[in-house]
Amino acid sequence: MGYRRLPVNGLLSSAMAQSTCKMFTMFVYGTLQKGQPNHAVMSDTKNGVAKYKGRGLTAKKYPLVIASDFNIPFLLFKEGHGKNIQGEIYEVDEQMLATLDELEGHPIFYERDLTPIDVTQSDNQLSAQTDCWCYFLKKYKPKMLDLPYLDRYDSQGDHGLKYVESEDLSDPECI
Repeated sequence: MGYRRLPVNGLLSSAMAQSTCKMFTMFVYGTLQKGQPNHAVMSDTKNGVAKYKGRGLTAKKYPLVIASDFNIPFLLFKEGHGKNIQGEIYEVDEQMLATLDELEGHPIFYERDLTPIDVTQSDNQLSAQTDCWCYFLKKYKPKMLDLPYLDRYDSQGDHGLKYVESEDLSDPECI
């Protein structure tokens, strides 16, 4: 007994759909990193796909500060100030990108921009450079530039500013 070929009628199998799904390269530097309070968002497949690709470092210097009553890490959009920021590189699908945009309050609170990221190896040697989407705080209070600048974020870091998980990013007064 043979088999009959069924027409696809424009529908792709899930394996084919995954291979044609548009992916975005994302750089995360704060609470979305492995071991940080919001990493569960990245690993929950209900939110979409996020594939860890490695560590990275911003090619340009920016101020990374911790501010607000909730001790939120903010990457301020002030190129040339601050430090080269360490973080993680992920490939995310459109669904995960939408989830992250919602979490970060893009484009009202944080704004997502492409920025060059130096890909680093385990020994911190540079191996390549790639453009990644990254969330920046563009509308910030000038006094935030007076805060200590970090080169990497850890919610349990020696800065003593433990992240508080109940922030409301829709309120610009929280910073």
